[in-house]
Amino acid sequence: MPLTPLDIHNKEFSRRLRGYDEDEVNEFLDQVIKDYEALIRENKELQNGMLGLQERLNHFSNIEETLSKTIIVAQEAADEVRNNAKKEAQLIIKEAEKNADRIINESLNKSRKVALEVEELKKQASIYRARFRTLVEAQLELLSQDGWDSLDSQGREADRELLRG
Repeated sequence: MPLTPLDIHNKEFSRRLRGYDEDEVNEFLDQVIKDYEALIRENKELQNGMLGLQERLNHFSNIEETLSKTIIVAQEAADEVRNNAKKEAQLIIKEAEKNADRIINESLNKSRKVALEVEELKKQASIYRARFRTLVEAQLELLSQDGWDSLDSQGREADRELLRG
């Protein structure tokens, strides 16, 4: 058990002949008591300070651990968001590629239909021109025949008879 200031104060020494000066020993013991009490107080204060520092250290260690866990969770969340964004971007790209292919195919089909319609219209125009040319040529030939004048005279006589009649 550790020595206390009271133990020092109550310590009795046996007396012998030619021993130490009792007053000098008592003064020294009083000084030892004061110094020992001061050391005990200082030790208590240091222990209390150490306990406070230990509590603060534990508090900051808990904060550090919480922050570390939070950073890890945040990093995992950021990784998950990044991965989800990549997946969504890939889906959007695939969808856009499908739509582009569909649009291209529809455009090609429409282009083919228009080309076929143009060809059909060209054929019809060519046929129409050929028929019209034939008709015009037949009409010109009819006009250039000698019988046209005789038809014209007969037509006038028929008109006269109608008027008479």
